[in-house]
Amino acid sequence: MKAAVQQSPTASGMNQANWYWKVVREFVRERFGISLSRSSCLNYLHRLGFSFKRPKKRLLKADEGKREVFVAEYAAMWEESQGTGTGIFFADEAHFRAEAELRGKWTLKGEPALVDSTSPRYGEKASYYSAVCLETGEVEWMELDGNSNSGTSVAFLRQLKEKHPGPLKVIWDNAPAHRGEAMREYLRTPGLALQLVNLPGYSPDFNPDEAIWGWAREEATGNRCLGSKAAVQEKVGQFLAGLTHRKEEVRRRCRTVLQSRAEAILPDSRPDPKPQVYSHPTLALV
Repeated sequence: MKAAVQQSPTASGMNQANWYWKVVREFVRERFGISLSRSSCLNYLHRLGFSFKRPKKRLLKADEGKREVFVAEYAAMWEESQGTGTGIFFADEAHFRAEAELRGKWTLKGEPALVDSTSPRYGEKASYYSAVCLETGEVEWMELDGNSNSGTSVAFLRQLKEKHPGPLKVIWDNAPAHRGEAMREYLRTPGLALQLVNLPGYSPDFNPDEAIWGWAREEATGNRCLGSKAAVQEKVGQFLAGLTHRKEEVRRRCRTVLQSRAEAILPDSRPDPKPQVYSHPTLALV
């Protein structure tokens, strides 16, 4: 059973997408002629060394060779920026809908985990650009009216440059909205001192700005049916504006595998990070 659960159920002839206690019970019944209860199935899984985790996607289209090259390029980029004063921002965009986005929540044993919903229209949403600098913990953001395109991306870069007039490198993915004639024309602006750098394909785990969106859903919109675009704008806007006073937390939360791998190439380029403490201060009183 231990070998079987490490693979898809279909590999063991079970017509199921995933292992859960009923599938384990059927597997044991077919293989050994023993009928187990729900608790026995779960106990066997724990005794065999398994734990229940929410999986992360392993992006099979990602080219590890290109990712490795980008890690080296980023390490060199960061090292060069220390001497030139160039700011490095990671950017992305995201949508927040008025419907409740379900996330894990604490409930009493035996009680259902329910979230109220008014079933708002799918179009009730707010969209944003944001960019994060890991060196300073600064987060710049812009609300987007409608869908993103080359023109809206240019507008965000203009805003970013107004607040950071020095040399800048902006790292983001190669989405259609990040290129186009409007972008090409903007990049021809004399004295712009802005370089766009594309992440390798299928590598969202390299973009620290992804953590901003997950954080916003955790604190502002998770398990809440806000009901209208205006309510979403209020909650998400308050969260993003508040990041101005949370720079150390931004730096800690937004650190990715890209930074870890780059620092392995340049082990003496950054000081050892402070130990991460996740406990709320009031827990020390318990």
